[in-house]
Amino acid sequence: MRIALLSYSTKPRGGVVHTLALAEALAAAGQDVTVWTLGRGGDQGFFRRVDPAVRQRVVPFPDGPPQETVGERVRRSIAMLRAAFDPGPYDVVHAQDCISANAVGRCVRTVHHIDHFTTPELAACHERAITEPYAHICVSRTVADELAAGWGLAAEVIPNGVDHERFAAAAGDATGRAAWAGRIGGRYVLTVGGIEPRKGSLDLLEAYALLRRRRPGVRLVIAGGETLFDYREYRARWEARAAELGVRPLILGTVPDAGLPTLVAAADAFAFPSLKEGFGMAAMEALAAGVPLIVRDLPVLHEVFAGAARFAATPEDLAGELDQALTTPDPPRRAAGRTLAARHTWTEAARHHLDFYRSLRPTHAPAQRTIIRTQSVPAGQRPKRLVSEGGLEPPRP
Repeated sequence: MRIALLSYSTKPRGGVVHTLALAEALAAAGQDVTVWTLGRGGDQGFFRRVDPAVRQRVVPFPDGPPQETVGERVRRSIAMLRAAFDPGPYDVVHAQDCISANAVGRCVRTVHHIDHFTTPELAACHERAITEPYAHICVSRTVADELAAGWGLAAEVIPNGVDHERFAAAAGDATGRAAWAGRIGGRYVLTVGGIEPRKGSLDLLEAYALLRRRRPGVRLVIAGGETLFDYREYRARWEARAAELGVRPLILGTVPDAGLPTLVAAADAFAFPSLKEGFGMAAMEALAAGVPLIVRDLPVLHEVFAGAARFAATPEDLAGELDQALTTPDPPRRAAGRTLAARHTWTEAARHHLDFYRSLRPTHAPAQRTIIRTQSVPAGQRPKRLVSEGGLEPPRP
C-alpha cells in the first residue's frame, strides 16, 4: 500500500514524533511510506534520523516577515504544502494535524486532541480539518467521544505507541543518568513540552513553589517547547510569576533526541499537568523509564494512565503528589506503569492503522478536493463555510 503521512513540522513535537514512529512501523510491515512536512527555518530533515525505508519530502518553508501573525503563518503553511503535494501516487493520504489536513483536503485525519481557538484563521483551520477528512482516527476514546459529541463524527480509536525499549534501557544507563544529575545539580522533577497554556505551565510553577518549601533541594526542569504558535505573552506571565514566587526552574529547551531517554530516566518524578491532551506520549515514555508519574485529573488521562499514575486537580494537589512520589517508593504503581508502557507498541499501532486503511479502500476519496473558504467570525462562533463556484479545485499544474 502506498501511504503518505503528512505533518506540519520537522521539530520534536508530539504529533511529529507520532508521525515518524508510525511511518517507520508501517514501513517495517512492508508498506511504501512517504512522510511529507514543511522545513521551517531552513530545516532539510527531521529532528532525528529516520529509517531509510521511509521516504521523506521536506517542503522548504522560508521565514516570513517579522510582522507576520500566527494566522498569516498558518495560511502560508497551508498554501505551500498544498502547492507541493501531489496525492496522485498514494492509496492513502493521512494528515496528522490541522495544517496538513487543510493542505490536502479530503483525507484520513488523526485528531490527537481538540483545540478551541479564538483567532479566526486558526478556528477556521481547525474546523475544516475536522469536517473535510472522509475518515478519522483518535488516539483515545475520550477524544473520539468529543468528536462524536461536537461534530457527529465516528472515529476509529488507535492508541499511540511508545519506544518502550529505548526508555527502559535508559533506566539502566547509570552513566547517562549520572551525567544529567550532575549537570542539573541533584534531584529533579521533569516536565516535557515547554511553557505554554495547554501544558498547564503556570499551575506547575505554583506547585513547584509549594514543593520547594518541603523539598528545597529539588529542581524543576522543563524540556521541549518547539511550537508554531506565539506564546510570548504567556511566557512573560510565567516568568513574572516565577520571580514573584522566588523560584528558578531550569529551562533546557529542545533536548537532542539521543539525550532525551536518560534525561527522563534520571528524573525523580515526571509532572504532566496538561489542561488538554489526547493521550500523553511523553508521560508514557516516563512510565517506560520507570519514573513516578503525576498527571492532571482529566478523563482522558484516567483512561490512559489509570493504575499507573498519580492524579492531581490543583497546584496544591500536584505539590502533594509530587512530594509523595519523591519520598514514598511505590513499587506496584511503578511496575504497573512499565507494564502499561510495554503494551503500547508502534508495531501494534501500525497493524491497526493498516486494518483501518484497508477497510476504507473501497470508498477511497477522489484526489479532487472541495475548496472551502471561511469568513472571519467573532470568537466562540463557528466559521461560515462557503464553497467556491464549480465546487472542485482546478487541476494542479
